[in-house]
Amino acid sequence: MSSYEATAQERTELLKTAKTVAIVGISDKPDRPSFGVAKYLHESSEYELYFVNPALDSLFGLPAYKSLADIPVAIDIVDVFRKPEDCMSVLESALDVGAKAIWLQLGIRNEEVAEKAHEAGMTVVMDRCILIDHRAL
Repeated sequence: MSSYEATAQERTELLKTAKTVAIVGISDKPDRPSFGVAKYLHESSEYELYFVNPALDSLFGLPAYKSLADIPVAIDIVDVFRKPEDCMSVLESALDVGAKAIWLQLGIRNEEVAEKAHEAGMTVVMDRCILIDHRAL
């Protein structure tokens, strides 16, 4: 675990206080982890969900956005389903829109992103599944 990563208590507090979650790299393919996580959050959480994928128009009856900058509300958690090397550009967009946290899904770690996000005052979660952590609440 990186020294920049949120503790279990910080993750719990984040999940309990967040109102909006943007899922970057969402897929409309049911066999993809991002689809399953989005479906779970859509059906089992109170979060306002925003999907980011330039190739999609909508998912679960909700609009999909081309970028974080296109989302019309403030975002609490940016949940990322992208390759580690793509995460810096996602972080830069998240910083531009004033997101409070960046959450890199299971299997995704990027220490440079974690350091920059932490220095900017964001909560950082890496290599964890938001569905699993939310369900544990």
